[in-house]
Amino acid sequence: MSQDGTGSGAARGVSAASEERFIASTEEFTASASRATLIATNLIQAALVAAVVIWVLDLPRQLFGLAFYTEQLLTVCLGLTLALAFCSEQARPPQTIDQAGAVTAVTICIYTAYQYKTAGTVSPLLITGLVASLAWMLLASRAAFARGFDWACVIASLVLTGYITVRYEALTYELAMLPLEGIIGSALLTFLVLEASRRISGWGFVGIILAIAIYVYISPFLPGDFQTRWVMPERMVAYVGLDVNGMIGSILQVAVLVVIPFTILGQVLARTGGAEFFSDLAMSAMGGLRGGAAKVAVVGSALFGMISGSAVSNVLAVGIVTIPTMIRSGFTRYKAAAVESVGSTGGQLMPPVMGAAAFIMAEFLQVSYGAVCIAAAIPAVLYYACLFIHVDLEAAKHGIGALEEEDGPTLGEVMKAGWHFLVPIAFLVAALIWPEYLKLTPEKAAVASTALLVVLALMFGYRGKRVTVREIVFAIIETGRVSLDIILIGAAAGIMVGIMSISGLAFSMTLQLLALSGDNVFLLLLLIAVLAFVLGIGLPTVSVYILTATLLAPALVKLGVTPMAAHMFVMYNGMLSMITPPVAFAAYAAANIARTDGWTTGWIACLVGWSTFILPFLFVLTPSLLMDGPTHLIVWNFARILFGLFVGTSAIVGFALTLLSMPMRWVYGLVSLPIVLPPEAVTGGYTINFIGIAAGIALLVFDHLRRKKAAATAAPA
Repeated sequence: MSQDGTGSGAARGVSAASEERFIASTEEFTASASRATLIATNLIQAALVAAVVIWVLDLPRQLFGLAFYTEQLLTVCLGLTLALAFCSEQARPPQTIDQAGAVTAVTICIYTAYQYKTAGTVSPLLITGLVASLAWMLLASRAAFARGFDWACVIASLVLTGYITVRYEALTYELAMLPLEGIIGSALLTFLVLEASRRISGWGFVGIILAIAIYVYISPFLPGDFQTRWVMPERMVAYVGLDVNGMIGSILQVAVLVVIPFTILGQVLARTGGAEFFSDLAMSAMGGLRGGAAKVAVVGSALFGMISGSAVSNVLAVGIVTIPTMIRSGFTRYKAAAVESVGSTGGQLMPPVMGAAAFIMAEFLQVSYGAVCIAAAIPAVLYYACLFIHVDLEAAKHGIGALEEEDGPTLGEVMKAGWHFLVPIAFLVAALIWPEYLKLTPEKAAVASTALLVVLALMFGYRGKRVTVREIVFAIIETGRVSLDIILIGAAAGIMVGIMSISGLAFSMTLQLLALSGDNVFLLLLLIAVLAFVLGIGLPTVSVYILTATLLAPALVKLGVTPMAAHMFVMYNGMLSMITPPVAFAAYAAANIARTDGWTTGWIACLVGWSTFILPFLFVLTPSLLMDGPTHLIVWNFARILFGLFVGTSAIVGFALTLLSMPMRWVYGLVSLPIVLPPEAVTGGYTINFIGIAAGIALLVFDHLRRKKAAATAAPA
C-alpha cells in the first residue's frame, strides 16, 4: 500500500461497484469487529481451510479408513462459508431493499399457495417462504434487530448444513418423494445462499438467478417458442438444494476443492514476498527499455495475474505502484490507467493459474486443467504481445525513455534472491500440464506447491526479509475470507444451473439462438458476443462464465464449433465488461488510482486492449490458435496474427517506425484486416492473407525509408 494513501483510496472507490465486492482487509475488519466476531470468524476460517486441506490430502481414508460423500464435505464447507459471510457482514444499516424483497417474497408465496393449493394441506414451501420472508422484513431491515438476525443466520447455516450432512444419504434417496424435511431444508438453504451472496457480491448475479426462476415459473403461460417445462415449486426447490446437479454440485466442488487450495498458494506467495519478487523481476527486466514504466506494468500484471486471476485485485495490487510510475515517466494519466486495467484483465487468461473460471471450464468440458492451459496459451501471449507493442509504440511516439536508475536490483540480483519462488511455480505448471506423469490432481498439486513454497521461504526469505511460521499460518487462515465470493458464487451458480436443467431452459435457449442466427456461424458468434458482454455487465468473471457457458456456448457447439473454442469464446467476451463502459470495473479501479475519469479511461482501455475484441473470433475460426492442429499451422497462424496485431496497433497509436498521418493510419488499419482474416472463413483466404502480409511489409519498408530520409535531412552538414 502506498504511503500517500492512494491504494486505500482506490480500494474504497471501487468497493461499491467492483468485479467482486471487496471484503475489508484484515486490519480494517479487526479494527471494526467485536471480540466475539473476531473469534468466531477466525475459528470458522480455520475450520473451512482445514476441512478442504484434509479432504484434498485424503487423510480420513488414509488414517482412519473413513469414507464420505463429496457432497457431504461440500455441504459442511458451504455452511461454514455462510456462517463466515454473515459474521463478516454484521451490524449493517437497514436498507429499503430488505423490506421490498420481503414483501415481494411474501407476495410470491401467497400467489403460489393460491395457484397450487391442495385440499386439506398447506404447501411446506409456502410455510418456509412466509417464515423466511417475515423474518427478513421484521428483523433484517431494522437496525435494532439486524445484529441478532445475522447471528441467527450464522447459527441456522451451521445447524441446517450439519443436519443435511448427517442425513444426506437418506434425503437424497427420498428426494423423488419430496420429503417435508428436504423441501424445508432446501428452501432455507437456498434463501441463506442468495441472501449471503447478495451481501457479499451485490444484486447482480442474484438478480439474474431470481429473474431466471421467475421466467421459468411464468413460461408455461407464454407463446410456444418461449415455453419451458413446467415444474412444481416444491420439486424445483428440493432439486436445486439437494440434487448433485444443483447447489451442491460440480461448480461448488470446483470452488471449494480446487480454488481454495490455489487461493492458499496465492496468499502464501504474497505473504512470503512473492508479489515483491515478481514486481522486482518485471522492473529489472523491462525498466531499462523505452517506455520502461509501462512495460513493467504489462509484465508485472501478467506475472501477478497468473496467480491472482482477478482483474480488479490485480489493479489494486500492482497498479498502486505502476500507475504513478507511468505518469512520472511521461504517460498521460488516462493512458497509464488504461494500460494497467488492460494488463490486469489479461491475468484471467494467463496460464498456469487463470482464475476459478478456467477450473470450472475444465469441469464443464470434462477435460484436464492442463488442456485448458494449453488451449489458452497462444491467445494469452497474443493479448499481452499486442499490449506490449502498444506501449512500445506509444513510448516511441512521445519520446518516453527508460526508467531512471534508482539503485534497484539487477535481473541477476533479483533471480539470485528470489529463485526459490520459481521452483513451486514450475512444479505447479508441470503437474497441471502433465498430470499423467506426476499423478497429481490440480488441487493436490496446489497443496504440494504451497508446502514446497513454505519450506523454501522459511529457508531463504527474500532480500533480507524472512517470513515467520505465525505469518504463514495467518495467511492460510485468511484464505477463508478471501474465498467467500467464489464459494458463494459457486453455490448460487448451482441454483441457476439446477433451475435451467430441471426446466429445460438451457436447451430452449440453444434453439432460440440457432433460429435467430439462421444457422450461420459468424452471425451466431456476433449475437453471442453481444449477449455475453451484456450478461457480463456488473458480474464477476466466474459468474459471467457460468452464465454464458450454460446459456450460450451449447448453441456454438451445436453448429460445429469445438467445445473448447466455444467456451473460450464466451469467457473472453464476458470478460470484456472489465474494461468496457458503462461498468468497466478494472478501468474504474485504475482510474481511481490515477485520479482520472473512469468513463474516459474505459474507452481508452478499449483502444489499448482492442485485440480482446477480435481474438475470440480468430481462435474460433482458426482452431490452430488453440493448439488444435499441426505444428506448422500453429506457428504460421501465430506469426501471421502477431504481425497483423502490430500493423493494427500502429494504426491505433499513429506510429509505426515514424509518425503516421491520419490517412496513413487508415491505410494501416485496413491492411491489418486481410492479415488477420481467418483463411478458412472465405474462399481464397490464404491468398488474401499473403496479399495483406505483402502490403504490410511494403508499408513498413516505406516507413523505414521515410525515417532514413528524415534522419538525413535533420543531420548537420
